[in-house]
Amino acid sequence: MDEDFSTASRHEPVLLAEAVAALAPKESGTYVDATFGGGGYARALLARPIGRLFAIDRDPAAIARARALAAVDPRLVPIEGRFGDIVALLGARGVARVDGIVADLGLSSDQLEDPERGFSFRADGPLDMRMDRSGPTAAELLARLDEKALAEIFARYGDEPDARRIARAVVRARERAPLTRTSQLRELVVAVKGGRTKRIDPATRVFQALRIAVNDEFGELERLLAGAVELLVPGGRLVIVSFHSGEDRIVKHWVETDGGRLRPRSRHAPPPPQTFAPRLVWLARGVVRPSPDELARNPRARSARLRAAVRTDAPAEGETEENVRLRRAA
Repeated sequence: MDEDFSTASRHEPVLLAEAVAALAPKESGTYVDATFGGGGYARALLARPIGRLFAIDRDPAAIARARALAAVDPRLVPIEGRFGDIVALLGARGVARVDGIVADLGLSSDQLEDPERGFSFRADGPLDMRMDRSGPTAAELLARLDEKALAEIFARYGDEPDARRIARAVVRARERAPLTRTSQLRELVVAVKGGRTKRIDPATRVFQALRIAVNDEFGELERLLAGAVELLVPGGRLVIVSFHSGEDRIVKHWVETDGGRLRPRSRHAPPPPQTFAPRLVWLARGVVRPSPDELARNPRARSARLRAAVRTDAPAEGETEENVRLRRAA
């Protein structure tokens, strides 16, 4: 087997026990691991007497690992694709309802530690950052976007306070030579921001922002949440582990608005009227974070947040009465 598609994974799943507990897998139930990655969540679920587990990943290397595991346990069904397309991906396999969906939105150690993927600045490599090897690379975005668009990416997806200065430096630098290597970009950001002054590298936010833009990660998450509302049976669980404050805000806002608890724009304003029955409700309020023991074992878990929601029996948008009846009977 080609080295790039090794079935071995170095990734340690984050909040594994907590995610499985929130999912509460039922015997003979149908579940989706929307981010197979290294397969940690999948193996934990397959240790339970569930029926089927669909493993989605857009990374060909992850799908190779999923296929190797499926050869051992046929309850696992690997699906190569984006989790934002979850409804279509499962529909193509005759699946319209599932009992639970779990997604770990962080990068895997396998992706981070491969210099050729370009996700990390810790080793020199091409500025790629594509999870599925399709679409424009990070280098192509840096080459074609204007200063304003680059600054918006760095600010929105990376919360980078020096977004404008870095974007301006990128435009000036590419007039001399294209930015094609991770080391080039890191050196440019360090030159703008200065050396390390805190516990994170000065280039961390810029690399994060570019990766999110390259892979449309926020858009994919919104499509996953919409698909979950459509796919989950009443009582079905949705479990999301995020590592970025923007991702966490999307999950929180989705459940609290699509779930029927619309918040007023001002804390002094009265709450708006409830116009539809909640389709998602929190399993528990607040977030679950890694324990001190997990953080000591896996420092990459430090920014992880877990949120879990439960599907009610309220109809999805545009759903027919017959579909509602079938779903409630499921």
